[in-house]
Amino acid sequence: MYTRRIFPIKGVIKWTRRHIFFFLILSTIPVVLFDVVGLKWLHVPWLPLGVMGTAVAFIVSFKNNASYDRLWEARKIWGGIVNASRSWTIMVKDFINNDHTKEQFSNDQLHGIHKELVHRHVAWLTALRYQLRADKPWEQHLKAGKSNREFRESQFLVCEDTIPIEEAIKGYISEDEYKEVFAKGNRASQLLGVQSKRLKELKQQDLIEDFRHMELSNMLVEFYTLQGKSERIKNFPYPRQFATLNYMFVWIFIILLPFGIMEGFEEIGEHIFTDLAGHESHSSALHKAQEFIAKHFVWFSIPFSTLLAWVFHTMEAIGENTENPFEGGPNDVPITNMSRGIEIDIRQLIDDIDIPEPYTWKNDIIM
Repeated sequence: MYTRRIFPIKGVIKWTRRHIFFFLILSTIPVVLFDVVGLKWLHVPWLPLGVMGTAVAFIVSFKNNASYDRLWEARKIWGGIVNASRSWTIMVKDFINNDHTKEQFSNDQLHGIHKELVHRHVAWLTALRYQLRADKPWEQHLKAGKSNREFRESQFLVCEDTIPIEEAIKGYISEDEYKEVFAKGNRASQLLGVQSKRLKELKQQDLIEDFRHMELSNMLVEFYTLQGKSERIKNFPYPRQFATLNYMFVWIFIILLPFGIMEGFEEIGEHIFTDLAGHESHSSALHKAQEFIAKHFVWFSIPFSTLLAWVFHTMEAIGENTENPFEGGPNDVPITNMSRGIEIDIRQLIDDIDIPEPYTWKNDIIM
């Protein structure tokens, strides 16, 4: 339901095009030195390089698995927020009534209380997603890389980048609550505290009896738990000792890769030249062209080196850009869209009015 993006190959190539050009240059320089300058000793045996490539592949795979685990855990947490929010709304709607009151409240008064508690919950969702979108020192992938910045600025900006939290949250809570919440640090936690205080007041008015008050309080505990799980992922980065060394190993392999591939392509060219030498027709233009290709067959190592370097680097970049699932990138958990979906769902459950429209896809991306 909340699929982030279908990422076509064209998009991947556009995203990595600068590195592709760099890999082409990196693969061409050793071939020029080897074939044009004549430095035939300038190569690396493939066996140790192949062992290194295998080790790097395992390291990249480990990082990508760990990054995906962080992403999937974040998605499960927000799936829990979706379910708990619906449960909270149904409890508010069904538990808060005149069953135990001495003085009867009108339907409009009860609906106003339901609306107040549900709107405050939407404010909590809003505060939480703004806290999760806040920049952390280690979350620099979307801003440091030129390709990421270019993509983000031209095609994709989340609401939290353009709308202040004060503007986003003000319409859901009272002025006094607004001042109280914004005077503290963790606004999402403060909003749950305000909810708890309000439930206590409703209990004192006999709008909620003990058992129902306990159930509603347990839902607030569940929201605290889900918020804490989200904050755990947000505030604890993927360990740098793994990420940094992984990055270094990939680049060492990419730099050495052209030197290891050249010798193999040179041997293929020699075999082709030997086969051509056994043919009787040595004067035809086709034969001379084939001999020329055989003598310089090492140049075919350039596209293969570039392709292999691109594969390893792109896999490493995918893990790097997946490890922070709340950063606000095109492949993160779409908490903005999920929050809007929850808001629409729970406000419809209480027959609220002026319900906002769902967010639309932009450039195949959902926020």
